[in-house]
Amino acid sequence: MPLKLINFVLFQLGWMACVWGGAHGMPWLGAACTLPILAWHLRQALLPGQEIKLLLSAMVIGGLSDQVILLSGLVSYPPSAWPAGLLPIWMLCLWLLFASTLNVSLRWLRASMPLAAVFGLIGGPMAYWAASRLGAITLSSGYVPWLVLALAWACLTPLLLWLAARFDGYTAVPAQAQGWSHV
Repeated sequence: MPLKLINFVLFQLGWMACVWGGAHGMPWLGAACTLPILAWHLRQALLPGQEIKLLLSAMVIGGLSDQVILLSGLVSYPPSAWPAGLLPIWMLCLWLLFASTLNVSLRWLRASMPLAAVFGLIGGPMAYWAASRLGAITLSSGYVPWLVLALAWACLTPLLLWLAARFDGYTAVPAQAQGWSHV
């Protein structure tokens, strides 16, 4: 089975575990499924250290974005043992999972940042809509949450793809580019 397809399927499975667990009072389920997916992802990488930088960068950037949206009252999550004002751990896992696609199944988006922005503009809010339908999140009424999510994702997707190109663990860097010289 091709790596891109496996990456896509694992992302979808991880997304479902995170969202379903968040909706059903089992936020740990997302983390429990994310860890082996990320371990597999890093095992496939030629430069796992680069991928780790990408994963952590995406988790911080995406997590901060979602934290601001949460604090603004545009989104809420079902009650759990996790503090209500903090982004649930399963949402951070979703950012890690999304980042794992950037150098594999979503690599093609790096060729066009305007297309990446449109992809985020549409795809980001669709993911939140699906999560809301499953009961994992509640969006405040009106168009404002959708507009904020669309704009956030239209900016975040190209940014994260740019970071993916910078921290690409799936492309071997020539020795000269690493500072090595041939003797």
